[in-house]
Amino acid sequence: MKFIVSSSQLLKQLQILGGVINSNNTLPILDNFLFELTNNELRISASDLETTMSTSLEVEADETGAIAVPARLLLDILKTFAEQPLTFKVEDNHTIEISSDSGKYALAYADGEEFPKAVELDSPSSAILQGDILATGISKTIFASGNDDLRPVMSGVFFQLNPESLIFVATDAHKLVKYERKDIKANEAAEFIMPKKPLNLLKNILAGSDDEVKIEYNDTNARFAFGNSVLICRLIDGKYPNYEAVIPRENPNKLTLDRSSFYNSVRRVSIFSSKTTHQIRLKMAGTELKISAEDLDFSNKADERLQCSYEGDDMQIGFNSRFLMEMLNHLNSNEILLEMSLPNRAGILTPVDGLEEGEEITMLVMPVMLSN
Repeated sequence: MKFIVSSSQLLKQLQILGGVINSNNTLPILDNFLFELTNNELRISASDLETTMSTSLEVEADETGAIAVPARLLLDILKTFAEQPLTFKVEDNHTIEISSDSGKYALAYADGEEFPKAVELDSPSSAILQGDILATGISKTIFASGNDDLRPVMSGVFFQLNPESLIFVATDAHKLVKYERKDIKANEAAEFIMPKKPLNLLKNILAGSDDEVKIEYNDTNARFAFGNSVLICRLIDGKYPNYEAVIPRENPNKLTLDRSSFYNSVRRVSIFSSKTTHQIRLKMAGTELKISAEDLDFSNKADERLQCSYEGDDMQIGFNSRFLMEMLNHLNSNEILLEMSLPNRAGILTPVDGLEEGEEITMLVMPVMLSN
């Protein structure tokens, strides 16, 4: 088995696939990339048993074969090469020899048959969307997902597909984000929960991409195909909480203000908040918003005033400043709307502008009870 490939093209693909490989694998074979050669196509795969990703490259060859090559060693040597053609040749003594302009390098390989086979999806449903839309949906929601091992369903992003729209939802019970695209439709209604790791891989690969992504899914696995790449992952098992039930419907108190001014103000004031609760207080009266925080343990306090547009009764409400800043950071609008009902009910954050047609985003943040 012998093939010739561009060093930079190979490195680019391997660096993407390297994100799949865990740093400590129970199965030693998972520390390798699987190379499958069929005439002049080289298919490279990486897996951690839960997620498998593969991509194909055009190479100069006219043979077939499959070997598993040590990932870390191969990445380390490829990073040192300038752009040049590399020749890979399998030798008899279970080593693969790489020839470059500078010299020759031999590394041990494992038999390709030992590498776990990717899951085949039985009778899947499907939907097609643009890569950038998928990446945006993931990045707008994934930060709100939880890390609690006792509630695994909340540790991923909930996909809800139906003939009217595609909805992404993430929550950790303190904050919730719902991102909806009314311009994406599926043939039939379906829902599944995707784990974080494959989502982060997809987000990084597809940001700004015009590639069409075909999503296929059944009860246990999902498959994402785009360009020359395929990602297959196991879904999180379980029923997602009824998120619609926690979004308050009646919110008479509406606060509209400049997003960046609000973000900067919250960031400054939060420096003086309690290091355990990160609580800041919002007090609305007329056209003025007062943002304050204090840390009684150290007698630290801060307050600022912002001009705003406010409809509703005068009220004050407490929020965790870290959650509020995270949400404001993931919005691109110039102005935001914060809707509230009572100091013990969730606040709803939505962008006033900056959305594409068919795009909707709703962010919900639970209040922190004020001590006085």
